[in-house]
Amino acid sequence: MTNSISCVEQADAFFVIGSNPTENHPLIGARILRQVTAGGAKLVVADPRRIHLASFADVYLQHRCGTDVALLNGIMNVILEEGLEDREFIAERTEDFEAFREVIAGYTPDRAEEITGVPRDDIIRAARIYASSQNAMIFYAMGITQHTTGVDNVHSCANLAMLTGNMGRPGTGVNPLRGQNNVQGACDLGGLPNVYSGYQKVTDPAIREKFEKAWGVSLPGEVGLSVTEIIHGAGSGKIRGLYIMGENPVLSDPDAHRVRECLEKCEFLVVQDIFMTDTAEYADVILPGVSFAEKDGTFTNTERRIQRIRKAGDGPGESRQDWEIITLLAGRMGYEMKYDSPSAIMDEMARMTPIYGGVSFKRLDESCGLQWPCPDDGHPGTPVLHAGTFSRGKGKFFPVPYKAPDEEPDDEYPFTLTTGRIYFHFHTGTMTRRTVALDREAPECYVEMNPEDAEALGASDRDMVSVTTRRGSIRVRVFLTPGIRKGTIFVPFHFREAAANVLTNPVLDPTAKIPEYKVCAARVELERKEEDEEG
Repeated sequence: MTNSISCVEQADAFFVIGSNPTENHPLIGARILRQVTAGGAKLVVADPRRIHLASFADVYLQHRCGTDVALLNGIMNVILEEGLEDREFIAERTEDFEAFREVIAGYTPDRAEEITGVPRDDIIRAARIYASSQNAMIFYAMGITQHTTGVDNVHSCANLAMLTGNMGRPGTGVNPLRGQNNVQGACDLGGLPNVYSGYQKVTDPAIREKFEKAWGVSLPGEVGLSVTEIIHGAGSGKIRGLYIMGENPVLSDPDAHRVRECLEKCEFLVVQDIFMTDTAEYADVILPGVSFAEKDGTFTNTERRIQRIRKAGDGPGESRQDWEIITLLAGRMGYEMKYDSPSAIMDEMARMTPIYGGVSFKRLDESCGLQWPCPDDGHPGTPVLHAGTFSRGKGKFFPVPYKAPDEEPDDEYPFTLTTGRIYFHFHTGTMTRRTVALDREAPECYVEMNPEDAEALGASDRDMVSVTTRRGSIRVRVFLTPGIRKGTIFVPFHFREAAANVLTNPVLDPTAKIPEYKVCAARVELERKEEDEEG
């Protein structure tokens, strides 16, 4: 997030797109809802499903899956046509505006309606609300990023914020909501194939030399593989050994049948986890980790806040903390890691990572956390990014034309399938489906379908159907709701017995290498009809 969670209380308007915060980020969702209902803030929601927050929206934009760029460009077209842009901000703090303007000129409200299915008048109303508010926040999540055009979608959100000057102040900004509690921390500290900690590029010789001297090793200068590419590499023989820690790609990666085939072909697979997952079933070696309550360290949350976690008790059996397992393995492989505690690891992080330079366990123990950038011991942390200037100097406008998803509906697969999370379960259900109260609330998978689509299919609520794509098929019950767009279906991905990612498309965004989980072509077939015919 460019801003802090507390900025919600200072916002006059919210634009929520590709995110369902009241279900997936409920503490933030509750703050947004309170600011709208009690604080008088305006709300624009864009989502193919009528999520809970849409009931409180001043404008609800129910666009077709995968048309986010066209919708955002349509909104920005209105802003420019009506002179609602922040000309002073654009002139002083941005560049490449004219090239951006040329592209936006082609996305009139009428053209945006044709692509997205959103009425032109709603696009105009949404543009006026966002642009005329003094402080407006954009919130998005994986509904924006998990596309072949995910990078384009993010660029479009940034374009909208810069166009209206909604950057660098409390109550503004572009605010992606992270999917898990320490995703931000994992990215910050090198859990990406193209950077070391603090987003320092592996292709930069000076940066690479710095880490080589600190670690006493020679490091490669090429960008590595993304998660999906690694799994496929295991299937092709390019990757011979694989170490998976705290991840369950058999359920979380797209085209799950192919993932299983790839793991079966992998010569040597190690899985480190707290439970016996579907992925662990393919492992040659299983290393027992511990839960958050059984380890010391830090998590960095969605607002860039680095927070201490403290061990409340020992893990069961032979389980160990992640850092202990890694250092022991490194020692067995001939490389001694001389850490005696997580605090020592954090000290190295601070030495090697400028944005974490002022972070230490001592400081964290005396506070509720520090927000990076925090470059030195005397720095208080940074609640709002890009105040006064952008990290690159001037903010860059990206001219982004609309590109269709990789798969669109056709005669054989007439529906658009999208996937996501629900309130009662988390990710692949490894933890939440072992919790009786949560599993009782949502015990089985289902497919959300518009009643008009169900009527044409001859299906009723709770009927059993098969959902099929070019990659596979699952059996689920129908859940009828007028809240989902006609021609669109939604399947949650928490359920191993009806794994949504059997269906999803593994095609990647060419830049970020993120799979297109949110859009693929599907068909739905009513199983009861076959039984009736047999009778």
